[in-house]
Amino acid sequence: MITPEQFALLLPLACKWAEEQEQVILRDGVAPSDFQLADARNVGVVHPERIRLLLVNQIPMPEQPTLHAAAKATQLITPYTVGLTLRYGIYIRSDCWTNRQLIIHEFVHTAQYERLGGFFPFLRQYLHECVTIGYPAAPMEQEAINTAARMCI
Repeated sequence: MITPEQFALLLPLACKWAEEQEQVILRDGVAPSDFQLADARNVGVVHPERIRLLLVNQIPMPEQPTLHAAAKATQLITPYTVGLTLRYGIYIRSDCWTNRQLIIHEFVHTAQYERLGGFFPFLRQYLHECVTIGYPAAPMEQEAINTAARMCI
């Protein structure tokens, strides 16, 4: 369990890591297809043209020791993680590259970043929900799960 004091120390580290990873994805990733751009718009992404998707064999873990330990302890990033949204940069695990429901799910997180105003407000709310309520019961995660499921019926 992460205490409120630990959370306050970890949040700036998480924001820094997320911003760095977004830059990697924006540099090395690919633009969504026209069909994917339409999906992003349909879930409320205001600037879908900014999104880039990066295929990876495994979602990277933070290297910073304290953040790495927290990610491991909370299991928010594991070898089983199939996608991770860092505002406009989205990691997609290679075996899930064509999974429309997953990609829509990640687009919902991009829309949440936009709605909340960036890394700090998004991560403060999302991570707080995950560590207090639990993933996947967290409301922001449920929004992504339910929206993707509705769009893929």
